[in-house]
Amino acid sequence: MRGLLPVAGHWVSVLTGLVPLALVIALSPLSVIPAVLVVHSPQPRPSSLAFLGGWLLGLAVVTAVFVAASGALGGLSTTSPAWASWLRVVLGSALIVFGVLRWLTRHRHTEMPGWMRAFASFTPARAGLVGAVLVVVRPEVLIICAAAGLAIGSGGHGAAGSWIYTAFFAMLAASTVAIPILAYVAAGDRLDDSLERLKDWMEKNHAGMVAAILVVIGLLLLYNGVHAM
Repeated sequence: MRGLLPVAGHWVSVLTGLVPLALVIALSPLSVIPAVLVVHSPQPRPSSLAFLGGWLLGLAVVTAVFVAASGALGGLSTTSPAWASWLRVVLGSALIVFGVLRWLTRHRHTEMPGWMRAFASFTPARAGLVGAVLVVVRPEVLIICAAAGLAIGSGGHGAAGSWIYTAFFAMLAASTVAIPILAYVAAGDRLDDSLERLKDWMEKNHAGMVAAILVVIGLLLLYNGVHAM
């Protein structure tokens, strides 16, 4: 039994490594704004729940793919391989560069991207599909899922532990999408004004917020990679 579950003395350090990565996705306005928009679709409850389901499933599947890839390269052994440190350095550097570029061009992104406006007209089936696809087509989300999968797969947690950590990461990363959607499902139109104010504020500030978050997490990954060499 002890071999199947994460060792108690080790799981805290694993979670503290996954939490910042998940929060990058969770706190991104590009994650929250679609959730707010989809509740204004013609079928708000089924469409928003489908979007949440697709988003959560996409995060879990993509992260699991990187966990499996890490395991195929020996990542599920008892020690972290040398290539894992180098990959953290590469991913961290990529996030820093991407974050700096976003910051330098933040004034060009003060309006909501045009493709987001389509969320208000989604059917449930399309909302679910787009929720899953967004995980793959957003480069920062894909990089962070890769980093999380690497951290899980190279930690020597065993199969059960890896599944537990993957589920934890996906649920935390999807939490800020789940909160407004589940609140709307419960409260209905009474939340319209609050959700609209949240959307407007995030739309105005999303570029700077995303840039700052990416740089911070990139520095964290870079430090962890260099420190583990």
